[in-house]
Amino acid sequence: MTAATASPAETLPPSPIGRPHSLLEDAYAIFIGVTLLIVGLMFLKAAGLVTGGIAGVALLLSYLLPLPAGVLFTLVNIPFFLFAHKVMGARFAVKTVLVNIGIGVASAITRVSVHVDGVHPAFAALVGGTVIGMGILSLARHQAGVGGTGVITIWLYRKRGWNMGMTQVALDIVILAMAIPVVSGVQMMWSAISAAAISLILFAWHRPGLYMGR
Repeated sequence: MTAATASPAETLPPSPIGRPHSLLEDAYAIFIGVTLLIVGLMFLKAAGLVTGGIAGVALLLSYLLPLPAGVLFTLVNIPFFLFAHKVMGARFAVKTVLVNIGIGVASAITRVSVHVDGVHPAFAALVGGTVIGMGILSLARHQAGVGGTGVITIWLYRKRGWNMGMTQVALDIVILAMAIPVVSGVQMMWSAISAAAISLILFAWHRPGLYMGR
């Protein structure tokens, strides 16, 4: 077959092969992910909202217990570290533990150094949820997670190719239902929007074949 008659698929260059991330790149991605997660949690907390995923569980508990959401985030995740080690491997588990240590430390620091007041629920839901989603995406791109439901969604994505965003939506419905006795109807509405904002980030930008880095 000549070049003139070759099909488009045969004339395309081979797909690029992603190179592994360096240790420095992984560390920077974890720093960015932790920072974005803490910022998003601050907005949601200031507006009295919850959200989906392990972040939603931590926020929900923070309204019931005298502990920062970031610290509760780490404590709730402890059982999931073992699951991450078993099904995702030691490298992923170690990175997830480092992420949670970073979240706990950053939460303690921001509690005494940053105060967010007067955040409109719409801003908190849309911006806070989007920022958290970008933080989770930054970590997932570098083979790390926040633990909790994030470990489950990444595992199902790797094993079965399930879209992380769609899987997260199903889990978020359960978590938001748990918050019904704690937050008002209006807060629940904005909380659901924040959960959707997180999932949309993963739905749009974390699909098989969309990213070459490893």
